[in-house]
Amino acid sequence: MFALGFAGRPAAGVVIAFAWDWGGGAHAGLGLIFGMVVGFSLGLTGGGGSIFAVPLLVYGLAVRTREAIGVSLAAVGATAMAGALRRLARGEVEVPTGLLFAAAGMLGAPVGAWMGGRVPEALLLVLFAVLMLVVAARMWVQASRRPDEARAVRASVDPIPAGERGPSCRRDPEGRLHLTSRCFAVLIVAGLVTGVLSGLFGVGGGFVIVPALVLVTGMGIHRAVATSLMVIALVGASGVASAVAAGRPVPPALTAVFVAGGLAGMELGTLAGRRLGGPGMQKLFASAMVVVAALIVARSVL
Repeated sequence: MFALGFAGRPAAGVVIAFAWDWGGGAHAGLGLIFGMVVGFSLGLTGGGGSIFAVPLLVYGLAVRTREAIGVSLAAVGATAMAGALRRLARGEVEVPTGLLFAAAGMLGAPVGAWMGGRVPEALLLVLFAVLMLVVAARMWVQASRRPDEARAVRASVDPIPAGERGPSCRRDPEGRLHLTSRCFAVLIVAGLVTGVLSGLFGVGGGFVIVPALVLVTGMGIHRAVATSLMVIALVGASGVASAVAAGRPVPPALTAVFVAGGLAGMELGTLAGRRLGGPGMQKLFASAMVVVAALIVARSVL
């Protein structure tokens, strides 16, 4: 028997709660479906899709906000790891730069988790909605002004041209990064910001990582997307460990089905993305983010 009920919660307003007499089977089924939605959006748009995870968990499965952040981090991290290993085998990941960025992010994730434990859930959701609006704006601008970047996750990797450079970092004629003190400092700061956002909101942070790698190091967009997957996986692992250490449970069963759905959805999204226009999909998902952000604010305030 399938029952639909309403449960009141201070932070989320009215939440639709699903229950099934068969030992939570419907709950697991919805977790799998929601994981596939997140993975599909990641595979289709190449970034920003993971930000749907927390709203789906909170409003679709009645998971408490702080628990949803842990599940989101685990699911996004596992999905990114699968993509990173595949691209690493193809030589698309710039490992030294990614490890430096990830090291800073892994230090920032516990700070974000600590901050999240001290922010009221209602305020945390409103701040999350603001983050969604920021990401949506960036996705829309990217699709309008730099349509090639919207297709980056589905394009083949480009080698780094000799002498390519960013404003803070320089590369030698072979394309290897020359790590100056300024370059090191900028990468550390960007990594820390990514880690704090991941620990606080449960997001992957690709919307920070990819622009930072492109603009700061002069890395090609395709290689930056591949490298960001490795960074997201490592920072996500740090965020999950921080959440557990802070006493915020990460439900293993729900996390497992969400991860499974995410991996399957990412494969489907990647296949669909080869047939659909990247910029149009970016704008579609940006619009969806604005709608979801508005609903979060409305529920939290009302």
